Amino acid sequence: MAVGIFDSGLGGLTVLEAVQKRLPDVEFVYLADSANAPYGVRTADDIYNLTCAAVQRLFDAGCDLVILACNTASAAALRRMQEGWIPTDKRVLGVFVPLIEALTERDWGDNSPPREVDVKHVALFATPATVSSRAFQRELAFRAIGVDVEAQACGGVVDAIEDGDMILAEALVRSHVDALKRKMPEPHAGILGCTHYPLMAETFQAALGPDVTLYSQANLVGDSLADYLERHPDKIGAGTSAYLTTGDPKRVSDRATQFLRRQIIFESA
Repeated sequence: MAVGIFDSGLGGLTVLEAVQKRLPDVEFVYLADSANAPYGVRTADDIYNLTCAAVQRLFDAGCDLVILACNTASAAALRRMQEGWIPTDKRVLGVFVPLIEALTERDWGDNSPPREVDVKHVALFATPATVSSRAFQRELAFRAIGVDVEAQACGGVVDAIEDGDMILAEALVRSHVDALKRKMPEPHAGILGCTHYPLMAETFQAALGPDVTLYSQANLVGDSLADYLERHPDKIGAGTSAYLTTGDPKRVSDRATQFLRRQIIFESA
């Protein structure tokens, strides 16, 4: 039995690690489209086509449910996929839903009118494609009013993380936080709107300050997936656990092992 986890690169491993801890009896097939990463600087059509190809590969591997552990794919491709591409016997979920639920303290199925929430000033850190899509702001507006969202496109951070250059990644994070704070000096909450960014959570928190609540998606997605599978046990597919990449398996395995501090062996997708 397996559930698919997809990301353009290695950031989705933060989600995978969380869901494995939350659901130790479920097997997962992880697919990193490393050959085409990063997605955050691509056009919406490119992101859509690449995401569909990757999700189809996971369907072929026996996964009836796929989690897009990639904010860029969730923002730029998921709605379009749901409107006409996903087969009726399959399901694809994004990473925005659990985050919006946590921020607004209301379930996704709650269709009551938007209402005020405690958090008024939100700093969103994301890839250029996610920022330009305004998907986070759109989904939040359906459920909350009176929330000021300032988005900061964090160019270069994903590339630095994928290259293993954490010194550069830290410098870029500090620079992007400084740029955000010039526009919003006192945010109440910081949203790590890319699954790579939890790897830099300490740097984000230090730059934002201790009074800013930092929302990271990995654990939220783990809890949400556990709840979903309890309600839809038929969506646990027939595949077996695997790590797949469109890039160089050895290079990707080395980076993954470095990130998670345990050996991860990728195979060619």
